[in-house]
Amino acid sequence: MSVSVFAPASIGNVSVGFDVLGLAVKPIDGTLLGDVVTVESAGEAKDSLVVIGEFANKLPGAATDNIVWHCLQLFNKALADKNISPVNVKLTLDKKMPVGSGLGSSACSVVAALEALNAFYTKYHQQSFDEKTMLFMMGEMEAQISGSLHYDNVAPCYLGGLQLMVPDAQIISRTLPDFEDCYYVMAYPGIEVSTKAARDVLPSSYSRSDVIAFGQNLATFVDACHRGDKQQAFSVMTDVVAEPYRKNLLPGFEQAHAHLVAQGALAVGISGSGPTLFCITDQLAQAQAAATWLEENYLQTDLGFVHVCKADLAGAEIVAAQ
Repeated sequence: MSVSVFAPASIGNVSVGFDVLGLAVKPIDGTLLGDVVTVESAGEAKDSLVVIGEFANKLPGAATDNIVWHCLQLFNKALADKNISPVNVKLTLDKKMPVGSGLGSSACSVVAALEALNAFYTKYHQQSFDEKTMLFMMGEMEAQISGSLHYDNVAPCYLGGLQLMVPDAQIISRTLPDFEDCYYVMAYPGIEVSTKAARDVLPSSYSRSDVIAFGQNLATFVDACHRGDKQQAFSVMTDVVAEPYRKNLLPGFEQAHAHLVAQGALAVGISGSGPTLFCITDQLAQAQAAATWLEENYLQTDLGFVHVCKADLAGAEIVAAQ
């Protein structure tokens, strides 16, 4: 008895919505850009966790230090609170996402783990948690890693699409209409930028003009999404909160930004806390040209990669069950 769940990469902030906007993305070539967690019955054996995958060596060596293990402990506690006795399981994390990439790597692990556990108990033990409860648990685990509670990676990773975080704990997130013809070129340079380091460079306060600009840009973007006004939406995709302070942490970002905008990109920004850059266009040929340029000019190490993506509307999903 086993269930495997894939959770996709996401763009946190989407430039215009610091900590309140997130978009799930998937490569158009079918590459799995995200993490896969498998939960299988362990019988009489104790709970265990195995970590495999291209980026497994970037994670803590001890299973008990891995966020997926902490997800299991939280899930088991939630079961116990419902007077349900947990069963022994073996967890396998296939780590396909680079750590500190700005693509929601920790969110991928958290979402894949908790959704795989929920799917496992639903399929084989007729026990499950609802969507809101799952989001609460995912947010709690993400906060454990980043030090603050924000859903802009876990919500799109779990639910799919473009998500707007709302200040209502009973709702958490609303799905916004996205632009189906848009391509998102994701360029990870192969270096790490920790979320903590990226937050430490931000100022503790902002000017009134920056606050007004942030509110006006975000409100205009949300309105444009609902009206299907692509030109208006991307004309205000300017990050006044984080990008001015984080761009110096990303070698070559300003050069890449200037080049891609000059080539007609609808928008260019930093994915999450970086160092991944995203570029938006509504033309496939233009997206492919941008990808080629970024491969040649933005990548810093052999670990770097570039993917042409579309919005992932499915979010976390079961990829295998037996």
